Amino acid sequence: MPKTDLYYMQRALRLARKGRGKTSPNPMVGAVVVKNGAVVGEGFHPGPGAPHAEAIALSKAGKRAKGATLYTNLEPCCHTEKRTPPCIEAILESGIRRVVAAMTDPNPLVAGRGFDLLRKAGVEVREGVLREEAERLNEIFIKYITTQKPFVILKAATTLDGRIATATGSSRWITGEAARGEVHRLRSEVDAVLVGIGTVLADDPMLTARRPGMKNPTRIVLDPHLKIPLKAKLVASVSEATTLLVTTASAPSEKIRTLEKRGVRVALLPHAKGKISFELLFERLGKEGITSVLIEGGGIVNGMALRAGVVDKAIFYVAPKLLCGEDARSAVAGKSVPSLDDALILEEVRIRKVGGDLCIEGYLQKRGTGGGS
Repeated sequence: MPKTDLYYMQRALRLARKGRGKTSPNPMVGAVVVKNGAVVGEGFHPGPGAPHAEAIALSKAGKRAKGATLYTNLEPCCHTEKRTPPCIEAILESGIRRVVAAMTDPNPLVAGRGFDLLRKAGVEVREGVLREEAERLNEIFIKYITTQKPFVILKAATTLDGRIATATGSSRWITGEAARGEVHRLRSEVDAVLVGIGTVLADDPMLTARRPGMKNPTRIVLDPHLKIPLKAKLVASVSEATTLLVTTASAPSEKIRTLEKRGVRVALLPHAKGKISFELLFERLGKEGITSVLIEGGGIVNGMALRAGVVDKAIFYVAPKLLCGEDARSAVAGKSVPSLDDALILEEVRIRKVGGDLCIEGYLQKRGTGGGS
């Protein structure tokens, strides 16, 4: 039985996933060249500055690419504002007869122009095969390239009664090893991890991936009054991963200089009543090329981020445990919404078992799209 466009697009998507956590600020892309029902070349984009997936696949196919079909999960690029040549040129030079793509490139420099150039050159184009899967795969890239702001994930590890620590601050470990392993992988797949100073003072975390072959994210700490101890692990380990302290004009200048001498980055942002604006923070991070942020804060930071409407996706690891008291620390602190009609809603919810825990994840319904938030 002949294999279909769907089959080869699934193969292209599997190849694209091999670049997960390595391609930022670029998208994850896989490409497959098929001729007479056989794969004659394939590849994926390994990272910034490296050849694109289409170029790798076409190079492997060589002369066999003439008259073949190219499958890719993203519209081939056609602009020159990057470190590698446009893929459209390579496709046309190879003699490819047909291109099947999952989705249009949301980059304003492309946005359908690649497809137009192919069609004008006589190449048959089919688009939209497994579009939803392709858009989810590159949700970080899509958010960043269209808004210049990072895609924000909020992650929490809680008990069944929604607590992240006992009244004394004890939290190690609420969830099991499997869930903690997933968190390390998550850290390696984002550009930055963000916590509040309360988490630093309570836990003295490293916030690194701590798994072989995984990259460490930039560690960001919201610290309005610069209370971070000079002996904190985040200060001592700047050679392993960048540490960025986000503070305000109330921070002591001498301590700023001391931290900067030790290699810590310090950013001053405006504040209101000691609270730093998430909107201003993420605008700044976007300008610095940070495409994704994982919030691993305590209840205060989690509540502020959710109420500010900056969270795109939430991931809650829930352990089958109960702390049985209102004095235990909540996963989301601060004032609640006034009514159930104002509750924040998760869409496209996925629930799965991770070791002995449950993982509940979904996308925050954006205000104005119905359903209450």
